[in-house]
Amino acid sequence: MRRFGGAISLLFIVGLGVAFSPADAAKAQQRDAPQRVTGLPKPDLSARKRLGKASFYARQFFGKTMANGAPMNPRGNNAASRTLPLGTVAKVTNVATGKSAIIKIEDRGPYIKGRIIDLSPSTAHKIGITKRIGVAKVVVAPLAVPLPDGTVKLGRPAREQRETPRVASNVHRRSAAPSLALR
Repeated sequence: MRRFGGAISLLFIVGLGVAFSPADAAKAQQRDAPQRVTGLPKPDLSARKRLGKASFYARQFFGKTMANGAPMNPRGNNAASRTLPLGTVAKVTNVATGKSAIIKIEDRGPYIKGRIIDLSPSTAHKIGITKRIGVAKVVVAPLAVPLPDGTVKLGRPAREQRETPRVASNVHRRSAAPSLALR
């Protein structure tokens, strides 16, 4: 038994080393981490609404150059989309809170599977996405999508607003009833 005592303790130590190896920790960490998206997406010029998850820019990106060349402003109304063209103006609505904000696509991203838009921290806060919540389900409704030929395609909300007839105010209109002033 004495002969095997050293071998058993050695096997026990090796077994613990394998059980707590960095490879297993890396595998566990990969399972918990969000899946990254790679490859170039096809640009979406349809101006249709889309439903997906939104997140917001991390502090490390504040002031960094965005895809349009401007620095990232955490207090601005800028956002990142992988598919919408740069310069697109859209309305983002948080499904849970019903709050919305108007944003402009000025950057590319997010590169996490399932996320369709990254918002500036101030815009995220306006619609109810906080550091504690982090990610929320949103509807992105493009209002104006710049096309490659230089024209702009209006989204449904912008077209509906444009087609709504304006009703004149009755304040300055003369009454159709005859005046009953006594003479």
